Amino acid sequence: MAHAHTHEEPKGKALARAAQATLERAGEQWTTMRSTVFDALAGFDRPASAYDLTEVISKREQRRVAANSVYRILDLFLGANLVRRVESKNAYVINAHPDCLHDCIFLVCDRCGRTIHLDDDTITNRVRAVAEQAGYVPQRPVIEVRGLCAACAAAT
Repeated sequence: MAHAHTHEEPKGKALARAAQATLERAGEQWTTMRSTVFDALAGFDRPASAYDLTEVISKREQRRVAANSVYRILDLFLGANLVRRVESKNAYVINAHPDCLHDCIFLVCDRCGRTIHLDDDTITNRVRAVAEQAGYVPQRPVIEVRGLCAACAAAT
């Protein structure tokens, strides 16, 4: 039986404080705009693109926010392990435990867009080993399983 990695995941302000602490330990500042982008992403119940975030932030701030600024912040967050990128959606989700480094397994619902992030080191370590056997040096494996979430499957 595979070992699934679990955590107590902070929510709300505790999640933002954990992200801020992680970013500051990495030598970066937690600016107002970075906080705004993080809070906007945390407010989504599905993966959000930089354009989704730009739209939400622009409405909240009542001023136009440039998508390239949001992309730069998301890149910084990705490098600091504060967010994860759902490759097939070109979108991002909050990493609820930024102090832990794990390869991602995403379950992506093709109907409602709900995405669940799982950590299972047994599976991802095996993927890394297979890649290495093929002569690759894996940098950041991401596994995505597309299908229907339980709610959408029950509705069909």
